[in-house]
Amino acid sequence: MRIIGLDYGTKTVGVAISDEAGIIAQPHVTIERKRADKLRQTYAQIESIISEYNCEKIVLGLPKNMNNTEGERAEATREFAKDLERRTGLTVIFEDERLTTIEADRILEETDVAHSRRKDYIDKMAAAIILQAYLDRKANGKCD
Repeated sequence: MRIIGLDYGTKTVGVAISDEAGIIAQPHVTIERKRADKLRQTYAQIESIISEYNCEKIVLGLPKNMNNTEGERAEATREFAKDLERRTGLTVIFEDERLTTIEADRILEETDVAHSRRKDYIDKMAAAIILQAYLDRKANGKCD
C-alpha cells in the first residue's frame, strides 16, 4: 500500500511517495504555482500522482508553532486537507512538520547539493521527512 506525503506551502507543494510496503519514503516532485490562491492545477497534479501510484492515504505536514499552537498556516493547511479529502476520497492524516525544512536543508548540505540547487529539492525532501515520520510511527504501532 503506497502512501503520498505532502508538504503544503504558499507557492509549492512538496510530494513524496512511500514504497509499496509502506516502509520507506522517497522524495518525488515539487508542484509549483504562481499564486497561493490558485490551487486547481495543484489538486489535479496530486490526484494524478495518487492515481498513478495507487496511493491509499495522504499524509500532510501540519505547520505548528514551536509552542505547539496553530496559526494561519495551519488553518490554511487544514482547509487544503478538507479539499483533498473531498476531491480524492482518501483520508488525510496530519503529521507535525516542525523543523522539517531545516532538517531537509541539513540533509541536502550533507549530501553536497549546491546551495543554488537546494531550492529544487527542499520541498520534496521535506515531504519525504514528513512521510517517513508517519511511516516510522506506524511501524512502531503508534498510529493506525
